[in-house]
Amino acid sequence: MAKDTLILGIESSCDETAAAVVKNGRAVMSNIINTQIEIHKKFGGVVPEVASRRHIENIDAVIDAALSEAGVTFSDIDAIAVTYGPGLVGALLVGVSTAKALAYALNKPLVPVNHIKGHIMANFVSHPDLKPPFVCLVASGGHSHIVKVTSYTDLEILGRTRDDAAGEAFDKVARVLGLGYPGGPLVEKAAKDGDKNAVKFPRVRMEDSLDFSFSGVKTAVINHLHKLEQNGEGYSVPDIAASFQDAVTDVLCEHTIEAAVKEDCKTIALAGGVASNGALRAKMTDRAAKKGIDVLYPPPILCTDNAVMIACAGYYGYLDNDFADMTLNAVPALGI
Repeated sequence: MAKDTLILGIESSCDETAAAVVKNGRAVMSNIINTQIEIHKKFGGVVPEVASRRHIENIDAVIDAALSEAGVTFSDIDAIAVTYGPGLVGALLVGVSTAKALAYALNKPLVPVNHIKGHIMANFVSHPDLKPPFVCLVASGGHSHIVKVTSYTDLEILGRTRDDAAGEAFDKVARVLGLGYPGGPLVEKAAKDGDKNAVKFPRVRMEDSLDFSFSGVKTAVINHLHKLEQNGEGYSVPDIAASFQDAVTDVLCEHTIEAAVKEDCKTIALAGGVASNGALRAKMTDRAAKKGIDVLYPPPILCTDNAVMIACAGYYGYLDNDFADMTLNAVPALGI
C-alpha cells in the first residue's frame, strides 16, 4: 500500500495567519486560521505593517496548532508548501521565511504556491471527484480572474479585471454606504432586504474580451449617492446594496458562463472570498444549468484565505517536483 503524503501548508498573504495539514491533496487533517479582521475593522481596511507584525506574533502558534489538530509531528510531514505571492510583501515574507526555515531545519522539500492557484485548489478538497479540465472564476478582494484549469498544475487565463477586483469594489461600496469592513458580507446582508431593481447600475463589457472592469460600477454608486445627497434626497441602503450586487454578479456570471461555453467545459468552479456570496452562487448555478453546465464551490471557510488550499496546491507541486531553494522570496505582484 502506497504511503500517504502529508503536506504542511502555510498562508500569510494578507490578514489571515493560517496553517493546515492535508493528506494526499484532498483529505483535510487540520485547518487553523488566525484572522485579524477585528484589528483592521477600525481602520476600514487592512493596514500592511500591522498585518505583518501580527503574522510574526501568531505564525509559530498557528503551525503548532495545525500539527496538533492533525495528530502529527514535523517528522511525519513530507513537504512544506507556502504562499509566496501575490499579496502584501511584508505579510508574505513572514510565511516564506518561516517555511524556508522549517524546510532547511527539517531537510524537507519546499513547495512555492501561487495564492490565486491555491484558491482554485480549494475546489479539489471540497469536491473529491472533481478533475480537470474545468473553468474557474476566482473572485476576491485582490483578484478577479476567469481561468481554465487544464491540469492539476497548468492554468490558462481567459479573462481578468483591468482595474478593481470584484471584492475590492464590494469593500469600497460598503465604505460609502457606512456598512463597515469587510465589505462583501455586509453588502450581501444589506442586499437581502433591498430591491435589486431600484437602481440600474452599469454592466461593463469589453469588446471581444472576457475581461472585467469594476471601477465603473463602483464610481456609479458613489456618484449616485453624491447626487442624492446634493439634492437633499434620502436613499435606501439595502436598495443600493442590492442593485450594486446584482450588477456585479450579472457580469461575473455572464463572462464566466461564456468562457465555459467557448471552452466546451461542462463544469464551472467558484473560488475566492466573493465565491461565498449567496447571490452569486444562486445566479451562477441557475444560469449555468440552462447551458447544461454544473457549478461547484467550496464552503465559505475555504473561500476566504486559508492554508488548506495552499497544502492542496503544494501536494500537486510536490508530485511534479516543483521545489524551491533557500533563495525563494516573496513576489507581491505575482501573476498566474
